[in-house]
Amino acid sequence: MHMKGISDDEFVEERKLEHIKIILEEDIDYRVSTWFEDIHLIHNALPEMDLDDIDTRVEFLGRVFNYPILIDSMTGGTRKAMEINRALAEAAGEYNIPVSCGSQKAGLLNKDLVDTYRVMRDVCPDCYIIGNVGGHDIVSDPGGIASEIVSMIEADALAIHLNPLQEAVQHESTVKHSRVIDAIAEAVDALDVPVIVKETGAGISMEVAKVLESIGVAAINVAGAGGTSWSAVEVYRNMLRKDGLMADVGKAFWNWGIPTAASLIEVLSAVDIPVISSGGVRSGVDIVKSMVLGASLAGMAQPFLKAYFNGALKEFLEKVIHEIRICMFLVGASNVSSLREADYVITGELLEWIRQRGLESRWL
Repeated sequence: MHMKGISDDEFVEERKLEHIKIILEEDIDYRVSTWFEDIHLIHNALPEMDLDDIDTRVEFLGRVFNYPILIDSMTGGTRKAMEINRALAEAAGEYNIPVSCGSQKAGLLNKDLVDTYRVMRDVCPDCYIIGNVGGHDIVSDPGGIASEIVSMIEADALAIHLNPLQEAVQHESTVKHSRVIDAIAEAVDALDVPVIVKETGAGISMEVAKVLESIGVAAINVAGAGGTSWSAVEVYRNMLRKDGLMADVGKAFWNWGIPTAASLIEVLSAVDIPVISSGGVRSGVDIVKSMVLGASLAGMAQPFLKAYFNGALKEFLEKVIHEIRICMFLVGASNVSSLREADYVITGELLEWIRQRGLESRWL
């Protein structure tokens, strides 16, 4: 259900604009934490290295990046997003880190919006760019739609996102999520680039992770709870549409999901494929904690978007990189491989989660 007189492609573009505005202007973070604060890295007072010796390079899906940072999915499908995506791709190219574009559904519906995504490839031919489409959006023709999404930006990989929570609390949603597993499997078989499956802020459980690995997914982005709440975003959108019922429903699910640290531990316990930590990752310390647990990369979206609008995108990246280097130095890890051996203690709610989910043998 959407506003009378507005076509599907116009409505998707309008929704993308609203998402950007709400994220920048409203308090839409989870009111529960990521539980990263329950992971305590053990300080090494004798690191026996110089800070300049730190090597932050990391390998992911056959590509070596300078830092374990992913500029995660944000925007596209609206004219205002074109300059955002241009800046994100330029930063990704300069720092040699991967970048994932926002959902490309709008580009499928309206070819005039393709260049709001394509700009990323145009300005950075050598960037590692991850395409993006919803799992429920490819069900009608998994191989064909996935291939079109990849071709649109000459993507190096495709992220298929799962957002049942966001869809369920949207004013206009029809909530059709049947056959998504089969659709992902067909897309994996049809494409010659890796498929990454990601949540959009509610996290992935070990049970779901096992299913995804079994159908050939190359990597999983946990996108756990603790950062942007897309239920909260939809609360504000529903208020704009004077849909009080759905706004109230969205408030009930504002904090729904698996906290990021817990989701990361669940997925790492279940699969042998690369795992990306995201969802409320806000600093280089959060990134290093993720890497110590076993993540291959850590993604951020909202912080990059805000940094762009503050005219401080590169400054933010430099800050995060410096935090990563200092954190690695303080645990005595000269490179990512040795970072995996760093000592840590888990306490609090995360510790209780691990115990109740039967994961003590690996993590305690």
